[in-house]
Amino acid sequence: MTTKENMTEQLISTQKEKLNFDAPSGQIRIAYFILVHRFPEQFKRLFKAIYHPENYYLIHLDKKTSLEIYDDIQDFLSNFLNVYMLESENIAWGGYSMVQAELSGIKYLLDINAEWDFFINLSGQDFPLKSQDFIRDFLGKNKGNNFIKIANQATARPETMNRIENYFVETDTGFSGVPYKRAYLKDVISYIGGQWKILTRECCEFICNSDEVKKFEDYYLYTLIPDESFFQTVMMNTSFNGKIVNDDKRAIIWIPDIGNKLRSKTLTESDTKSLIASGKIKLRPKTLTKDDIDFLLLGDNLFARKFDDNIDANILDIIETNFDLPLTSVENKQCSDSELIIGGKGTQPFSRIFLPN
Repeated sequence: MTTKENMTEQLISTQKEKLNFDAPSGQIRIAYFILVHRFPEQFKRLFKAIYHPENYYLIHLDKKTSLEIYDDIQDFLSNFLNVYMLESENIAWGGYSMVQAELSGIKYLLDINAEWDFFINLSGQDFPLKSQDFIRDFLGKNKGNNFIKIANQATARPETMNRIENYFVETDTGFSGVPYKRAYLKDVISYIGGQWKILTRECCEFICNSDEVKKFEDYYLYTLIPDESFFQTVMMNTSFNGKIVNDDKRAIIWIPDIGNKLRSKTLTESDTKSLIASGKIKLRPKTLTKDDIDFLLLGDNLFARKFDDNIDANILDIIETNFDLPLTSVENKQCSDSELIIGGKGTQPFSRIFLPN
């Protein structure tokens, strides 16, 4: 019987799945970090869709996941090369544990000394919109570019400032105590975007090895939903000077998560906008179905979330049959300088951040 403690070893098997790979050697290599806590069959489909023997894969299974799912996924992954398991931890929504898992994952991938070029994080309910050959070719044309959503938190999303201005203590079941105000980091501008990212190896090495990052780790340990702001704030308030594209290459439809207290009220569009602006309700990703296929295919994204094959498995079939369609708006082009900002302390991004055309 497999135990959770011994799952950090590379999974190697003498029987490898017979998959067809046409990409020539020497192309861009990707290090994927995938967070999984349920839906093992859907994870397997995702993994097959993104697998390439020249890439590297690090899987984190939440500590709350059943041992049955652990064993099932480990047995499945034993058919593939370059696959690793990160020691399981409890990950709480909105807590620093999400950031810590990613930092641990990045460090693990760097420490194995693999020759990878880009880091991409995914969840078990994500799915690629393009083939690995396509994605690797796109990244090859964008060497040195980091893809992440980024905005000045105070001006773009002022309703979220309470996340970093208050002191939150994460527990295994949520947060303890009553949050209280505290002074933010001196001479630091807070940034926000989203959890999803494509980072260069150089960016990952800076985040893991620079002494400048320690104060951000110490402060954001006691914040709310830091996975949407920690990396952006570090990249814009340190000596990091890599190129940043204000785009995470993810197709997501955000809808209001109104909760039980508001379900009895019929909300108008105006109601919804004002409630979101006030911070009284939050947004959540819509579970995508075949009704959303035009949105997914007619764009320039590389991945999408979120999916639930118990609700609609057909949409994944449609996506896979269209893997090789060109990016609609950018035609798999290299991002131009006008779409880039340079990270680092003192950068004024709001006159310099541009979404891809």
